[in-house]
Amino acid sequence: MQIHNNRITKLFNIELPIIQAGMIWASGWRLASAVSNAGGLGIIGAGSMYPNVLREHILKCKAATDKPFAVNMPMLYPDLEEIINIIIEEKVPIVFTSAGNPKTFTPLLKEKGITVVHVVSSVKFALKAEAAGVDAVVAEGFEAGGHNGREETTTFTLIPMVKEKLNIPLIAAGGIATGSGMLAAMVLGADAVQIGSRFVASEEASSHQNFKDSVVNAQEGDTELTLKELAPVRLLKNKFYEDVKSLYSKSPSKQELIDLLGRARAKKGMFEGDLEEGELEIGQISGLINDILPAKEIVEQIWTDYQKAKLAVKDHFI
Repeated sequence: MQIHNNRITKLFNIELPIIQAGMIWASGWRLASAVSNAGGLGIIGAGSMYPNVLREHILKCKAATDKPFAVNMPMLYPDLEEIINIIIEEKVPIVFTSAGNPKTFTPLLKEKGITVVHVVSSVKFALKAEAAGVDAVVAEGFEAGGHNGREETTTFTLIPMVKEKLNIPLIAAGGIATGSGMLAAMVLGADAVQIGSRFVASEEASSHQNFKDSVVNAQEGDTELTLKELAPVRLLKNKFYEDVKSLYSKSPSKQELIDLLGRARAKKGMFEGDLEEGELEIGQISGLINDILPAKEIVEQIWTDYQKAKLAVKDHFI
């Protein structure tokens, strides 16, 4: 049931213009294959994986679905050349790159027949990605969880600004977890939506149950963008966040922030379930997420609500 005249469903050969974000510590093969089997595009998040672990996830994803899936590759992590080689060897059909220069790997990936998408946070970077030859871009507003752009442009503002300048397909991300949110993004000019936080609260997400529960319990105002001197990141407020806030009151140096952050802080929080000392990366939309569901139900719910929202808009306006 591929949606006709949709540039993203055609590009990826998927049924629905719903993409699950490639999130560290949350999006392994179980989640990616479940979303792809449900008609969307599942993404394996390579940012938290050693190369051999990534290969294992790709192989298991292939065994669990015959539908297209992707790998998200943040370019600020090590072992990139090895990861690229694995992606090519295993014939992954689609790659999402982020946190780096799209010129670095796009020509090689496209030469191997791989569809390339780059994640951006501004019009300037969207145009640079298009010039680098990517097939589509994800424009992500600063409502999103995890690492964010320094521009702090909201999704509602960013999408129409990118749409005005861009010729290639556009995927909206940041603050989207419902069908009505999807409709809003599409009306603003997106061809599809990328959704992260909603899929963290899924049964198949590889993140710790403690973290999933904290997402469900989150309310408006429970997240904040911080650590901008390092790499801006949106976090749930917890003891670690309060430690960061306390350090900021003393006008810390960049090195002092690095020392506080330490190593494997995100793994400690999102994967190991330490809700006090861990870094809990999640979006503002967590305040609208109230349950943990199978990924298939999440996709179906979003798509059904999207259809209902379209009808409601017709009835609401003259």
